[in-house]
Amino acid sequence: MPITLLLFTPGDLRLAENPALDAALRTGHPIVPLFIWPRRAERFERPGAARRWWLHHSLAALDAELQRRGSRLILRVAEDPAEVLIQLLETLPVAALCWNLPLLPHERRLASSIAPVLRRRSIRLIETVGRTLLDLEQLRTKSGDVYRVFTPFWKALRQQYIPPAPFLPPARIPAPSSWPDSDTLESLALLPRPDWASETIASHWLPGEAAAWSTLRTFLAYGLPHYDRARDRLDQEATSKLSPYLANGEISPHLLWRVVGEAQRAGVSSKAVEAFRRQLAWREFGYYLLYHFPETTHRPLRPEWSDFPWRTEAPELEAWQHGRTGIPVIDAAMRQLWQSGWMHNRTRLLVASLLTKNLRIHWLRGAEWFWDTLVDADLANNTLGWQWTAGCGADAAPYFRIFNPVLQSKKFDPEGRYIRRWLPELGRLPAPCIHAPWEAPSCAEMLREIGYPSPIVSLMDSREEALALYENWKASIKNRYDIHSQ
Repeated sequence: MPITLLLFTPGDLRLAENPALDAALRTGHPIVPLFIWPRRAERFERPGAARRWWLHHSLAALDAELQRRGSRLILRVAEDPAEVLIQLLETLPVAALCWNLPLLPHERRLASSIAPVLRRRSIRLIETVGRTLLDLEQLRTKSGDVYRVFTPFWKALRQQYIPPAPFLPPARIPAPSSWPDSDTLESLALLPRPDWASETIASHWLPGEAAAWSTLRTFLAYGLPHYDRARDRLDQEATSKLSPYLANGEISPHLLWRVVGEAQRAGVSSKAVEAFRRQLAWREFGYYLLYHFPETTHRPLRPEWSDFPWRTEAPELEAWQHGRTGIPVIDAAMRQLWQSGWMHNRTRLLVASLLTKNLRIHWLRGAEWFWDTLVDADLANNTLGWQWTAGCGADAAPYFRIFNPVLQSKKFDPEGRYIRRWLPELGRLPAPCIHAPWEAPSCAEMLREIGYPSPIVSLMDSREEALALYENWKASIKNRYDIHSQ
């Protein structure tokens, strides 16, 4: 009997609001849900350590949801996912293959690899838009070019996007008469050894689709009404905390767009809804750029930045990674990342600015660290965020825009509550000096007692040095351009 193969990826691990599942059900065939894990892969082609911990628990939750509906998740571990998928397409009576559109570079290579088999065996390929709001080929400028600036992209998105109808999975998912062999979840070896994440990250997060919906309900009740005013505050719980669930595909961007609109009709301010939807659009922009410029995972979008004199190795990198820079808001953010697998978006900007500008360390070193430590590590948005802050990407913040972490700390954590939470050793410091304790002689003795370091870099001097470096580099770029244009 013909079957439909439903391929899940680390970016769409849900049943509700999953258009690929909806399409698979519409084929009328029994469905075989499948997840393939690459045993080895190149950098950025599979999740980092923190997200692999999440993925282990998310796959377990997905399989449980499928089993409640009379189905199950088939797991396969592979050196080459294309070989495993081709083998299944060749040996099973597959009539249709359903998946959400492959967006990432390695996913698109997989799609190209299996295309000849699909044609030869007359297997119907059904690709749905489930990870993003729109088909990423859809949005173009009036001249037909790819958008490189967010604001016109955002305007075009709002004009063209219409949320699809809601989709909830049925109580029963049609199963085949016999199941193909499956590897065990443990054989994927996703959990770190030793499993440090179960002692740290697990106390902050619960993976899975049900947890995603619970987080959404909390945000709609307590966070969304104040989102436009409070989302940048470090000392308040005003963000959605939905980013890990979006990154792992446990909740749909279509659903989020739709429900905040319903909240607006119920009385939430249009400013709050617009601010949240704008963040969804930034996520969309990240996928859009990576889709059209796949090389940007390791090269700047603006090619002239390829020879900018960033440092690729520096002793300050380890201090930055482990929250020992001597700058409290930076260290609090990096400790939050290390202990919880997540970091507030405002502090992501601050730590990235310090690394790429004050320390002049290559943005890829930061992208690699975030990739390995964030539970919401998302290749498209990780790439966009680091290139934006470093000044070498689309619609990027100018290189000469260098965040002052002390001023930002005073503005978004005025009483130092965020700092005290993640740097408890600074808990006894008085509020006036907690943002820049090196400037307060009265705190010197206390800092020595607790062993908190002095700043690894002078914020003022390093800012001036970074600006001078930028001006010299810009002049050299201009000179090279002038020479080549003669």
